[in-house]
Amino acid sequence: MSPIPETPIIIGVGDIKNRSTQVADAKEPAQLIHEAILAALLDSKVSDTEKLQASIDSIDVVKTWTWPYPDLPGLLAERLNVKPKHKFYSEHGGNQPGKLLDEAARRIARGEAKVAVVTGGEALASLSACAAAKLLPPPNWTYPSQAVDAVFTPTGRDLGDNLGAIHDIGTPIHIYPLYEAGFRAHRGQSLKANHEESAKLYAEFAKVAENHEFAWNFGKKDSEETIGTIGKRNRMICSPYPLLMNAFNTVNLASACILTSVSFAKSLNIPPSQWIYPLGGAGTSDSADFWRRPNFYTSPSISHSLDAALDVSGVSKADVDLFDFYSCFPIVPKLAARHLGLPITGSQKPFTLLGGLTSFGGAGNNYSMHALTEMTRALRDGRGKKGLVLCNGGVLSYQHVVVLSKEPRKEGTYPQSNPLPDHIEGVEPPEMAVGAEGEAVVETYTVEFERDGSPLRGYIIGRLKRDGKRFLANHGDKATLRQMASSTSESIGKIGWVRQDPERKGRGLFTFEKVARI
Repeated sequence: MSPIPETPIIIGVGDIKNRSTQVADAKEPAQLIHEAILAALLDSKVSDTEKLQASIDSIDVVKTWTWPYPDLPGLLAERLNVKPKHKFYSEHGGNQPGKLLDEAARRIARGEAKVAVVTGGEALASLSACAAAKLLPPPNWTYPSQAVDAVFTPTGRDLGDNLGAIHDIGTPIHIYPLYEAGFRAHRGQSLKANHEESAKLYAEFAKVAENHEFAWNFGKKDSEETIGTIGKRNRMICSPYPLLMNAFNTVNLASACILTSVSFAKSLNIPPSQWIYPLGGAGTSDSADFWRRPNFYTSPSISHSLDAALDVSGVSKADVDLFDFYSCFPIVPKLAARHLGLPITGSQKPFTLLGGLTSFGGAGNNYSMHALTEMTRALRDGRGKKGLVLCNGGVLSYQHVVVLSKEPRKEGTYPQSNPLPDHIEGVEPPEMAVGAEGEAVVETYTVEFERDGSPLRGYIIGRLKRDGKRFLANHGDKATLRQMASSTSESIGKIGWVRQDPERKGRGLFTFEKVARI
């Protein structure tokens, strides 16, 4: 006889911010995470905190960028003085908070766990301070599993040995702009209107962070004009995004959610006012190779994950009162809003409870854990009855969506599996050209800029006119780079020519003027 399914609930949430960037105040991620878990235990309002803590039998930790731990879940278990039967340390990815919470809820529902902790944190601000003081490793931090001689940055990651790497493209600062440009052109939007839209959206986000106590930019005002004005303090990174439209990762933040079942919560007399019900979740991924995506104005993984999470949770998009869309760059909330039929700016249902990864702070892979903790508080406080959190990872690569509610599911038990496959199926990308040569049209593009504001390199995804096959290329001459770097002239849809670089095998070079062969 199978056990009666349990109903999973979130009973406690905790957030920790170490705003100091002084070396003397440097706390490692494990310490911040431990503090967040203790705060979540207290947040449950349980009368016997020690009993609740002793009952922890499941610990999931989002992988930290800051420090290579030999066994972070084990270290936290040791500090909590518990011996969980389930310990898991995730892969990298901003989708992981939603995925881990969804999976923990399933374990609770199946009776495989009594009390589950889902947590994560970063201390890149402290690590950066220690690195500047030539104190690596920082004093008294856990001995790392590998040598640390620099501070992690997403822009410094190894691109590997692939088509993207041949063209020096592959990090988040490169790929998200390709989608913004594609989305802009697909809607027939001018570069000026697109820039103003992004500035307005991120000003709305900044206002939320300004009033959020756990935000890195708490109390700081960033207006639409500040965000939209390009200058020394807001230089262009990769068009069309200046610095204030990029995630800010140098923060010290941690958060934790504690889940249990309704039956165990009742046995501990945890007040129902603290209970928030996960209704369901779903997630999938697009191709890891960005050049193998079907287009650059939609995200099938976002669309499928949103639709499936709503469906499996038994709610419609109209039922959702509160959203938090991952927002490392403006394109992610834009794509989500477009799919759900919401206005991109001025929405009556705002897209963030935190303020986004620029203003709240891009807490590594763990940003959306803070969204889950804040969504829990918002639902408790009556700011809405149902909330949706979209967790995005990679280069618009993988997603996980979770729906939370003040009330339990209307029908059935918590879903026992992810309704989506690990990878999107049935979405075919254009065929890639090998050794592309000839007349071509720009499908999407971005330009990377130097620190002094001058254009460094152009990145083009194009199609050969003769057969529609896709190719990657860099700019092939200075005139093409100048034209691509223009803030008023749209390059998508323009005709040019692609040829192969004789000095770098596999590298395409694109120009708007045909280059005569010698």
